[in-house]
Amino acid sequence: MNREMFSRREVFLFSAATAALSFVSGAGAQGTSPPSADSSAVPPLLRRFIADYMRAMNAPGLTLAIASRQGAPVTGCYGFVDLAAKIPVLPTHRFEIGSISKSFAALVILQLQDEGRLDVGQPILKYLPWLPIETDYGDILIHHLLTHSSGMPSDAPAVPAEPGVRVRQTFQPGTRFHYSNWGFEVLGRLIEKLDGRPWHAALTTRILTPLGMSDTAPVISSLGRARIAQSYVPQLDDRPFPRHGALVPAGNMTFGLASGSIASTPHDMGRYMQMLLNRGEGSSGRLVSQNAFKLFSTAHIVAPDLGPKVSYGYGIGVDDFDGHTRLRHTGGMVSFMSAIQLDLDAGVGAFASINAQLGYRPNPVAQYALQLMQAGVGRKAPAPPPADEAAVIANAADYAGSYRAPDGRTLEVIAEHGQLTLLADGVRIAMQALSEDQFIAEHERFALFPLVFGRAPASAPSSADAPVVRAAVVELGYGPDWYGHARDSDNRNAVAAPELAPYPGVYYSENPWVGTVRIVLRRGKLWMDGVTPLERLGGDLFRLAEEPSSPETAEFRQVIDAKAQILSLGGNLLHRISVEEKI
Repeated sequence: MNREMFSRREVFLFSAATAALSFVSGAGAQGTSPPSADSSAVPPLLRRFIADYMRAMNAPGLTLAIASRQGAPVTGCYGFVDLAAKIPVLPTHRFEIGSISKSFAALVILQLQDEGRLDVGQPILKYLPWLPIETDYGDILIHHLLTHSSGMPSDAPAVPAEPGVRVRQTFQPGTRFHYSNWGFEVLGRLIEKLDGRPWHAALTTRILTPLGMSDTAPVISSLGRARIAQSYVPQLDDRPFPRHGALVPAGNMTFGLASGSIASTPHDMGRYMQMLLNRGEGSSGRLVSQNAFKLFSTAHIVAPDLGPKVSYGYGIGVDDFDGHTRLRHTGGMVSFMSAIQLDLDAGVGAFASINAQLGYRPNPVAQYALQLMQAGVGRKAPAPPPADEAAVIANAADYAGSYRAPDGRTLEVIAEHGQLTLLADGVRIAMQALSEDQFIAEHERFALFPLVFGRAPASAPSSADAPVVRAAVVELGYGPDWYGHARDSDNRNAVAAPELAPYPGVYYSENPWVGTVRIVLRRGKLWMDGVTPLERLGGDLFRLAEEPSSPETAEFRQVIDAKAQILSLGGNLLHRISVEEKI
């Protein structure tokens, strides 16, 4: 699974032992993923939900921390760090927290502002004039970097490998949200310049040591590999991953950028959450001023990509959760997935991390833990949510019907009991929800791409209060293949696009964030991995056209014998490879 496919699924879905929270110990969770450490202080309802969740989601192991403003954090460990040897997850195992690291970087920036060394309202070029960027739409302030509103790409390197390349902005800063790891790499470099130490040293001195987070690694490297939990990736990592597909152990990784460099234990993450719940005050004093924490936790810009009604503060998501202010973030690494959620008003929080990269975050675990803790301070305890929310498709009937390709091939989609089945050449194939209007068909014939359903153009609502009506599904795409729904008899002819012929193919990078990308031609348009349409900007340069004015681009280079040999995807270079696509 390449990083672009991974990012599309990167959606925010979401002392516990003190008398105030009234947690009662009980029997361990049942099933194939038992607690592997003393987790008796974790509420029984939560333990049972975690066991069901791990079975449903194919999670090897999970680590948990729950915290309140006072008292010691409570931790829980479940499942295994070695599936073959059945070695259990222990509280001493570090899990990579991914983009939750961004909140740490934001706090260091706010410390530097408290010290008068920077002003978040000033342009970044004032402090880092060497940055190779084009800012045609306006100056990029530090504030814009902290809120992912700079107009810059997500994963372009701050220092491009190719001389003369400059990262380009595509919209006016501050007007829109577009998640940008590039921005937090730049913030890490700003910290290094103003603090006078490497990012990891500044982080350790300013955040980790004052909070007593002595079991946290500020960077991921071979030096600390023995403490990092063994983790897992899909055995076949160049295609959509079915929920219970085969896993293999992940290899070593080195990562030291401020966008996601931290590996931590559940107890240390509990200490971090306590500081946030106390609005910037740790056990040894304030880490940031009250005004700085207000900036950190303010909803500065709407972030629809991260979920309904979610906004973004400084390195952290902000939304309303049952009338309370919630801080939330997720983290995705090559072989770890994490989630953190905190209720600032109730003073409780939860962190969960899984030692595998299976395309989802453990938001349901963090959110259910949060709800149970809220119940301890005066709210009703909720029933557990479904362990696998993708198991039942609420609008399954939308997709049902017969679909026909221009050459006469047909596919039938059957909706029964809230689930979907694909009928192809007499074979019934189970369908698994991947994201909105996208599904996996669990059969080798449909292994390389998701099934992507297209809808008719949506009509404008009659009024602002009118309910949203979902447009009818009119087409189905699978890789280069297109099928029209029987209800839509028009537009069935194939669309020729000979000018795009050099670009389709399979491209590969050894960068684990990028991996394999398949470019296909469907209905006269290029699609990346059969999912993301490419919009031509000119020549061999295309925009990943999932959003207006997206800063994400794909450029094809070195056309030899009528085939592009190189794909530059957000500044990452992939080379055309020849592969056998049939099993």
